[in-house]
Amino acid sequence: MENRTYTADAEPGDHVTVAGWVHEIRDLGGIAFLILRDKSGKIQIKFEKDEMDEDLVETGLGVHRESVISVTGDVEEEERAPTGVEMLPESIDVLNEADAELPLDPSGKVEAELSTRLDNRTLDLRKEEVKAVFEIRAEMLRSVREYFRDIACTEINTPKIVATGTEGGTELFPITYFGEEAFMNQSPQLFKQLMVGSGLERVFEIGPIFRAEEHNTPRHLNEATSIDFEAAFTDHQEAMDVCEGAVKAAYRGIAENCERELEALGFEDFEVPEEDFPRLSYEEAIERVNATGELDTQLVYGDDLSTEAEKALGQDVGGHYFVTDWPSEIKPFYIKDHEDDESLSTGFDLMHPRLELVSGGQREHRYDELIEGFKQQGLDPDAFEYYTKMFKYGMPPHAGFGLGAERLLMTILGLENIREAVLFPRDRQRLSP
Repeated sequence: MENRTYTADAEPGDHVTVAGWVHEIRDLGGIAFLILRDKSGKIQIKFEKDEMDEDLVETGLGVHRESVISVTGDVEEEERAPTGVEMLPESIDVLNEADAELPLDPSGKVEAELSTRLDNRTLDLRKEEVKAVFEIRAEMLRSVREYFRDIACTEINTPKIVATGTEGGTELFPITYFGEEAFMNQSPQLFKQLMVGSGLERVFEIGPIFRAEEHNTPRHLNEATSIDFEAAFTDHQEAMDVCEGAVKAAYRGIAENCERELEALGFEDFEVPEEDFPRLSYEEAIERVNATGELDTQLVYGDDLSTEAEKALGQDVGGHYFVTDWPSEIKPFYIKDHEDDESLSTGFDLMHPRLELVSGGQREHRYDELIEGFKQQGLDPDAFEYYTKMFKYGMPPHAGFGLGAERLLMTILGLENIREAVLFPRDRQRLSP
């Protein structure tokens, strides 16, 4: 819209045109107020009924909440107004009238169930605190992307339609691809490994992944966003350094650039993690979980960490931490074992006290050992020839990780349900909108 002014930029003495949504109307008799909302904030429009054109007053006060309008007029200082200024309208144009009955209240005065909010996401995002989540998400991804570029990584985009899954076909969504069976990719893992064998060496990707897991929990999605890193001539220790750096970069970017959004979400003091993340071996983690006494039965070596175990360990540690040196049989075929103890892998997980954020490790870069890993996990190496054959042509040692963007945002903001971190979530019950 030509010559439009955002409400936050309207200054006393200005003659402006603002446009947005009708947030609220307050009729006090001889005087009335319309609160107009746009991306930048709100502004109060003042109607002095006895001194204004009747049609103008009728138009301004007769429009339904959430209708889209534009208003032209003078801006005056008014200390009693919510933002310290108000407009005196000389013209109002109703651009799109909203229905009188809305499926939810964008003002937030009447609470709505999460399912209702997700069914009406466009309306839901008109709430300042909901919009703030996605402004923060955008800043989180920008900060992480900038961090990777600062450490000489190249951004890549890998296929999301594949012939075989990263770890077999157990948790894949099948599709028909020109008469052939194909799948939605559950991870860019194999492709990003191929890229470290190219001249790119250090790569990252921020993109969708698809997992056909039949979970129905507050922390699982069937379509998620993965933040992936992979680098040649890098070991698992260095990959953990990068992982920690990326998470801290996300926190710092939000702290430095999202003050208004954090305030909308009720943050009085947003803390950026400064201390080094502890690195516990798997064996140490088992011992610490058992020592808490929070579990009904003691964990034994070879168990994966259950949700209850993760919670107990998170409360004991009190912040982000890595779990390293996992048993080889627990980790995927592409994770390299320790040279001095093949029963232990170089795999690691980054944990938040609430849930797991990252899975990573050093990769097996030797062809014969990689093929053996496929066989040990019951996978047919021939089905992955596009991947395995490149390991015959000079694949360097390399390491990397995958970080769940929604889980990271969920833990940064203390969201109760991961669906609050996604515009249009996909889970077992939700395929639309």
